Amino acid sequence: MDLEIRELTISDYDDIIRVWSISGLPFKPKGRESRQVMEKEMANPNCVYYGLFSGEAMIGVVIANFDGRRGWINRLAIDPDYRGQGLGGKLIARGEEFLRAAGALVLCVLIEEINYPSVSCFQNNGYNCEHEIKYFTKRSSPDA
Repeated sequence: MDLEIRELTISDYDDIIRVWSISGLPFKPKGRESRQVMEKEMANPNCVYYGLFSGEAMIGVVIANFDGRRGWINRLAIDPDYRGQGLGGKLIARGEEFLRAAGALVLCVLIEEINYPSVSCFQNNGYNCEHEIKYFTKRSSPDA
């Protein structure tokens, strides 16, 4: 399989949403995953979207974001037809390269407890679950 990882632009928006949809990853197209919000994020030098391609077809997506203290891997998704081949790990590694170069000493990811494919993928790539941490949010809207 001929694979390529490349940085995405807003012109890849529809493919990103397609990969998230077929992967079962929930998204907020009227909020934080709107075209407008994602375009702004893509212009931020501390945030990068990567796509994994098989030929011309996007089969995976990940976002890497450095907040100045921690590096975050977000929204990892692999087309279900391509899972189980270590492709999520390739996207994680590319995100980690970006984050380490930005200065991140701690790499983090948030995964919903029922997302077993992501839990397994990150554990297989050296991430540990911190059971004693609770995640709290305060949202400006249901789509935030």
